[in-house]
Amino acid sequence: MVNSNKHDSLPVPGPAALAHSQTLEALIAAAIVAGDGWLPFDRYMELALYAPGLGYYSGGSTKFGWRADDGSDFITAPELSPLFAQTLGQAVAQALQASGTRAVMEFGAGTGKLAAGILATLDALGVQCERYTIVELSGELRERQQATLAAACADNPGRLAKVDWLDTLPDHFDGVMLGNEVLDAMPVKLYQRRAGVWHERGVTLAGLDAGPGAAGVDLERNLAPPDPALSSQPRLGWADRVIAAPAPALAELLAEIEGDHDYLTETCDAAAAFTGTVLQLLGRGVLLLIDYGFPRHEYLHPQRSGGTLMCHYRHRAHDDPFLYPGLQDITAHVDFTAIAQAGLDAGADLLGYTSQARFLINSGITDLLGQLDPRDTQRFLPAANAVQKLLAESEMGELFKVIGFSRGVDGRLASFERGDRSHAL
Repeated sequence: MVNSNKHDSLPVPGPAALAHSQTLEALIAAAIVAGDGWLPFDRYMELALYAPGLGYYSGGSTKFGWRADDGSDFITAPELSPLFAQTLGQAVAQALQASGTRAVMEFGAGTGKLAAGILATLDALGVQCERYTIVELSGELRERQQATLAAACADNPGRLAKVDWLDTLPDHFDGVMLGNEVLDAMPVKLYQRRAGVWHERGVTLAGLDAGPGAAGVDLERNLAPPDPALSSQPRLGWADRVIAAPAPALAELLAEIEGDHDYLTETCDAAAAFTGTVLQLLGRGVLLLIDYGFPRHEYLHPQRSGGTLMCHYRHRAHDDPFLYPGLQDITAHVDFTAIAQAGLDAGADLLGYTSQARFLINSGITDLLGQLDPRDTQRFLPAANAVQKLLAESEMGELFKVIGFSRGVDGRLASFERGDRSHAL
């Protein structure tokens, strides 16, 4: 069964999931009413993804998986191939040795496969890791991580004993911190240039006055009739407010966009703030962040006039963030220039910035693949195909980037030795 009213290629959720989405949408509607008829998009995205017990990441949806029929919405690199975790484990080993530390902290650990692979790799390399901490907000994902790690460490209870979970950041940390596809799921603000005038894009409800200087956006999805199954629910839609006096930093950023044509873009204020915060608590060590995105001159390219906001539902990508709130992922590409500046402002050193392909090659992924026997086609061919996806420019190799920061570490990591693009930030 598909939702013929909104996206004819997307399946309709079952009754329980629809009820869950209705509850969250009612919560969002109440926030819009409390905000005098208008909610900044970053606040909408925060509620849609993280409202306690209802948001996409704080609720119970499957998220990670291979196919739509397993209830999942997307697949990440650790799910794609164990070689990703093994390779990243080698980079983490370098960072632990370079910093003289013995602890790892992972943000948003997904299903736990990355953590399991890194721990096994560190043991195989003889690099001591005394504590592996996972910072996870989702109770459902924490349970999946615990199950994954328990299975992976069934023959090594001592390895499992190293793992602990937090739902808030500690006051101080020495070691290696890492996040794979964490920044892209942090709320973004939306800005629209229309007829030469800049607006902040927000969310409103059918029949509400969105406040002074606001106007509904003439988009196909704006206040479109809801799905028949949600006919009693409030209708969410876009509304733009003129930015009368933008803050100097915002005015400077928007002025970088060439031309006078209509243009939509995002700012990743939350991701930059997160980067600065975790680097402020880092006493000695390294932070590695992997995500899809661009340096600012590419992010704000005049031809990127539609922005990068994207939603993922049952392994299909689309651009409607109002479809089934709480049941779909909402993401935006990362402005890595903003992330680099946040790290430098926090007093950290920039270790490097490069493509995922170059980082993984520098860290030894092709050597790991070469250890497999190509005559064992049932094992080798799937592994080779996965590595191709991780490295190919047309797949994840170029779109995904890796940025690294450090405190108290002399020199640089081998993972950034070749192909460093820090000069492009």
